[in-house]
Order: sequence, then C-alpha cells, then structure tokens
Amino acid sequence: MDHAATTYAAPEVVEAMLPYFSEKFGNPSSVYSIGQENKAAIDAARAKVAAAINAEPNEIYFTAGGSESDNWVLKGVAFANIRKGKHIITTAVEHHAILHAAEWLQSQGFEVTYLPVDRYGMVSPADVEKAIRPDTILISVMYANNEVGTIQPVAEIGAIAKAHGIYFHTDAVQAVGHVPIDVKAEHIDMLSLSGHKFYGPKGIGALYIRRGVRISNLIHGGAQESKHRAGTENVPGIVGIGAAIERAVRVMPQESARLTALRDHLITELLKIPASHLNGHPTKRLPNNVNITFEYIEGEGILLLLNMFGICASTGSACNSASLEPSHVLTAMGVPHEIAHGSVRLTLGELNTEEDVSYVLEKLPEIIHKLRSMSPLTPEELR
Repeated sequence: MDHAATTYAAPEVVEAMLPYFSEKFGNPSSVYSIGQENKAAIDAARAKVAAAINAEPNEIYFTAGGSESDNWVLKGVAFANIRKGKHIITTAVEHHAILHAAEWLQSQGFEVTYLPVDRYGMVSPADVEKAIRPDTILISVMYANNEVGTIQPVAEIGAIAKAHGIYFHTDAVQAVGHVPIDVKAEHIDMLSLSGHKFYGPKGIGALYIRRGVRISNLIHGGAQESKHRAGTENVPGIVGIGAAIERAVRVMPQESARLTALRDHLITELLKIPASHLNGHPTKRLPNNVNITFEYIEGEGILLLLNMFGICASTGSACNSASLEPSHVLTAMGVPHEIAHGSVRLTLGELNTEEDVSYVLEKLPEIIHKLRSMSPLTPEELR
C-alpha cells in the first residue's frame, strides 16, 4: 500500500535486464560487437521511452533517476539562458528535488516564484500567467503530486508557457506509466521520469528534452547521451526502464480502471470514520492514491500500528520520511499544522486486491479508535 514510494521490478523486466549483468557486459562506447550490441539495446530502450510519451528517441536522455532529471532541468536551463533572464516559476507543492534545486539557484542570484495551490493542491493556470515576467526563463509544475495525487492542468499551463516563449518542464515521476501523457499535445518542453515508479529498476530515470531547448549539461565528461550526460551507461537499468515503460503503457487502461475502483472504495469507507478528511482533488487524482487525515492523532502512530498488521503505508513522501515537520504539500493546501500531522498515504499497486483493501478497512478504523482513545486531544464523543 505504499507503491508511490517504489514498486518492485516486474519479472519480465528483470528477465530483460539479466543478460546485461553477465554475458552481455560490453561498454556501449566500444567499437567491437559486444559493445555495439549494448548500444543497440540502449537505442531500443530509448525508442520505448520516447513512444510512451509521444517524443522522438533522440529527445530522451537517460539519468540516474527523477531527482537528477529535475536538477538537470533547473540548473541546466538557468545557466544556459542567463542572458535572457534569471526568473523561474514553480509551485509550493513540488518534490524536494525541485524545491531544493530552486533554493540553491536563489543562492546563486536567481529569483524564484513559488505559486500557491488551492485546497485540493491544484495550481491555477491564471496564477501561472500572472507570475510571468519579461525575465522568466522556466516554468516547472509537477504533473501529479506525489503525496496527495492531484493531477495538475498541465496542458493549459504548457499552452501559456508556449504563448509567452518560456520553457515548460513537468516532474512526471508519479504520473508516467499510470496516466496517458503526450508531450506534444500538452506543450511540454522537458519531462522527468523514474523507472522504479512503474515496475522498473531503481537508479535509472530519464529526461525528455524537446529538440531545440537550450540547456547546459549537469555532468561533464565523455560523449555519452549525445554529449549531454557523461558517464558509462547503466545498460541493465536502461534495458529495464525500457521494458518497464513498454509494459506499463500496455497494461495501463485495465490497471488504471481496476485501481480507481479500489481507490474509490477505500476513500468512501475511510471517510465514514468521524473527523477524517480526504487530501487532494476528489476526481482529478492519480488512480492509486488515497491520502486521508484523521484528526487528533499522529500519522506516525498510525503507520507503526499498520506495520504490526503487515500493512505498509506512509505519511507522505518517502524522500522526506526522516523529517518531523508537517507535509509542505498539506500546509500549502491550507491544512493546519496540528491536523496535517495526522495524514496517511495509501498508494495501491498491481498486487493489491479487493481482499487487501478489505483487510485495511478492517484494521485501520480499529487503529484510529485505539489511538484516539489514548490521545488527550480527542473530544469525548470520539473516544
């Protein structure tokens, strides 16, 4: 129930990768046949990633994951376009790979506008347009939020960016492989994705860069990735992400419908618990995301008791699980700090069944009641 944190590598993905750990170990930059065999495998994977988002193969660059892709966009666009301007627009609910990279750019003299969101975590396209200045060089708005699952109006924002001649990037790490994406129709200039979010391996991601975008390299060195991202390629990982994204697109229609039904059943039943609230948009949300706040108790306590029953969940982003601060996403949505601490995120995946959902619905209300009975904050009528 924590598939937004990561997914397992699907068996057919692992099978595709295995030869490239052992007998097919050549360096793709080598001229001999075993090296060229690896280069061909990379090219095939690049074509699969491109096809999944309606891009061209030579617009796909492999990275070490979503965080590297996000960092590359912000820093690469900033320094390559510094003569045009030093202003960047993003949102208050981005992943920390965007927010911390933006903060670093501010320390280097760039200016960043962090757009607010409404109570559903939705960014207003009108607010995006109002924030544009003559020196704006980049707009970066995530495709779907990793904590509350809200899907942003990406196509509208992309059209605004295009009309003003400003580059538009979207962090689509949680969306790729789960909802249809078309970079051309949605006016996306750059897009980040990560393999382990759609049943591929960890440590491999990709960045789509539309042909013609001016962007500096993040890593300098050899001539790999068309001289834009140096370093010997992670061939097993690249083969794996290619197999995983091809598989994800193939099963998306039926799997999305199945998960949406399970998600909606979970939400409906959990909201029957008194003093509980759904976080994120009620309909414009990822098919697998359930994020609910239970007042008067701490999310960490809920997670510990869920774990005792064998149920894996989270309070928000796995990348920020060590922090004791309330979710920056929930507070940006206007959720008070004391209530934000009681949030739980359940994210469904391929192996989750109706029986799993029934088990959660059997155990979670009991846990909420138990914790509330021990909390001094709980009103008498909820004990």
